[in-house]
Amino acid sequence: MNQKYIGIKNCSLPVDIGQIPLLSYEEFSGKVKELLKAEENHCLNYFTIEEAGDRYFYCLIACDSEKNIQVLSHKIRKEKASLVSLTPDCPSLHVFEREIFENTGVEFSGHPWLKPLRYPHDATSKTDMADYPFYSIDSEELHEVGVGPVHAGVIEPGHFRFICNGEKVLHLEIQLGYQHRGIEKLFVEKDSTLRRCILSESIAGDTSVGHALAFTQIIESLTGIQAGESLQIERCIALELERMAVHIGDTAALCGDVAYQLGQVVCEALRTLIINTTQLWCGNRFGKGLIRPGGSNYPMTDNVEDAVLKVLDQTEKRFGEISDLIFSLPSVMARFEDIGHVTEDQARSIGAVGMAARTCGISRDIRSSHPFQYYTKFPVAPVILDSGDVLARAKMRDLEFRESVRIVRDLINIRKKRNKESGKPVYDTVLKPGSLAVALVEGWRGEICHIALTDNKGRIVNYKIKDPSLHNWLALALAVRNQEISDFPVCNKSFNLSYCGNDL
Repeated sequence: MNQKYIGIKNCSLPVDIGQIPLLSYEEFSGKVKELLKAEENHCLNYFTIEEAGDRYFYCLIACDSEKNIQVLSHKIRKEKASLVSLTPDCPSLHVFEREIFENTGVEFSGHPWLKPLRYPHDATSKTDMADYPFYSIDSEELHEVGVGPVHAGVIEPGHFRFICNGEKVLHLEIQLGYQHRGIEKLFVEKDSTLRRCILSESIAGDTSVGHALAFTQIIESLTGIQAGESLQIERCIALELERMAVHIGDTAALCGDVAYQLGQVVCEALRTLIINTTQLWCGNRFGKGLIRPGGSNYPMTDNVEDAVLKVLDQTEKRFGEISDLIFSLPSVMARFEDIGHVTEDQARSIGAVGMAARTCGISRDIRSSHPFQYYTKFPVAPVILDSGDVLARAKMRDLEFRESVRIVRDLINIRKKRNKESGKPVYDTVLKPGSLAVALVEGWRGEICHIALTDNKGRIVNYKIKDPSLHNWLALALAVRNQEISDFPVCNKSFNLSYCGNDL
């Protein structure tokens, strides 16, 4: 067989599953290794489904230079329980092979660490969280420090196990899975598009717009619905407002962790201005209810446009002033600069996405590499930094906020010259049967990936979700190596990863 994969564009019409070439595992693994050697390629997802006694494996690889998604597949008999691991050659696949092992029992020989990923109640792997054998070193000079899963703040549960030499961190192992919710299974079980819309907004609470947009694009792909220009612009504006709000909120949290109270309270107040504007638009500060397939219940009015422009003027000036202070204070810079390094090679190896990648010199931004909605007509230049430390991740928020302000202003000006009819949402839809659809969105944290497979009756039979946190948690573990344990909180805040985004 000459053709090893089928190409598909982001948010394009779905591909007929029957057209995806089925390779032998030798062909499949060889092609995956070949593709992932190229710096412009990275894995979006790798998963398996069961059908008629066979296990079908699908790997989706994004080619940024070609703005293309390559879909590869192979199958094995259900009773076959072992495959040769791809992780030694392609380390970014470790998390996907772990998930497949946990859910199906298919082992990957040569995999260095088949640790459970999410601990679902019906997992094939029955490893008990309470008795999980953490990595340890037998030494009288070293000690372990356990943090969580219950934390001092009212935050999500996650356990962090440090191996330290005095105050220096030698190793961090992160154990999640404490709140597995069966989200992907619920997307299959729900038979209502509206219910699935509401569900998508709760995948990660700080990324309601991002995940809702990804799901909406899946539905529009499977139904052939074409969103009008005005609606596309509105969706991009909502996404950028979400990005701005979280970036300012994260800056506040970083200031709090280094005891810069003025920066914390100013940024918290500015975040409130932005999310209150989103509430004025749709009745919810986090944008819930705003993104729906085919149309909107809350089209952007002239009053909302004016309110958004006003808050941009206010926040741009005030955030610029406080940012200048933040990045000039020696006490702040001493806690940001040269702390929590992640190298470009490390980031590429683990498949880092979003800010975690862009602060390491990797140009990885779905808005430019695989554009969606109005970004297809409105080019966005990613902000790229290369120091890979806490300072870079803090500075990235400042620079991306400023860029989002520009983007929103320009989009509103474009929209003023367009037909402003957004249309009404479409929920009573018939999905294309026997298809695979993929939707990518650049959320504030990074690359969001939703994948849906339908059966011959047009029913969703498999739904895969990837929040950017899935890759980036390992970046945090790498960032704290050889750091003082007291630097962990600021390193953690500089990534601000989602526990529930992992615990699907």
